[in-house]
Amino acid sequence: MIKVSELVAGYGKLKVLFNVNLVADTSRITVVVGPNGAGKTTLLNSITGLATIHSGKVIFQDRDVTGWPPHKVSRLGLSYVPQMGNVFSNLTVEENLRVAGYLLDHGRLLDRLALVFEMFPVLKNFRYRRAGTLSGGERRMLAIGMGLMKEPRAMLLDEVTTDLAPIFVKKVLDKVVELRDQLKLTVVLVEQHAIRALQIADKAYLLVSGTIRYEGSPQDLLSNQEFSKLYLGIS
Repeated sequence: MIKVSELVAGYGKLKVLFNVNLVADTSRITVVVGPNGAGKTTLLNSITGLATIHSGKVIFQDRDVTGWPPHKVSRLGLSYVPQMGNVFSNLTVEENLRVAGYLLDHGRLLDRLALVFEMFPVLKNFRYRRAGTLSGGERRMLAIGMGLMKEPRAMLLDEVTTDLAPIFVKKVLDKVVELRDQLKLTVVLVEQHAIRALQIADKAYLLVSGTIRYEGSPQDLLSNQEFSKLYLGIS
């Protein structure tokens, strides 16, 4: 579904990623872990057209989208949920979802709202509440719901569990599993909660200082004591 080849990218003249290769298979969860400042968010920004690509390619559904603007990539069926600024605090839950689905006709919009409310019952209960009054976990679920309103085939999720209590970390990651299992979506998940993220992943990448240091089985990465201790903070 998504293929990144020999990617060198960053912001302006600043290079953050160096010869990065990544493949996210269809209807699978691909997790990217690594220390702070490794370039994980820059990788997602490069796929969605928010970073400067110096060389390399980004392929989505067999189409070369290297350097495409974000709105063009989004219309192909790629949805991006950033870590920050992902909901409109002064709008209600339903208004946020409607804004996210602004390209849909009325019938498809209602169908998509029904799908989101089915997946996230808490959002249905709070549909008329302002997003700014929700808890951190509920806001993250709303952000994912907004991503679903775009009828994506693939979703990029950036640190969707940051600063959440452990119970909400589990709830949010359980929903990520549902995206794969129930909606058959391709998911690329960047996460700081490495253990939990790797436990739900089909494939894992370790990104360190802008380069890929590991690609393969999440279980093998978890069991590799050197990588776990040095890069993931797992003793």
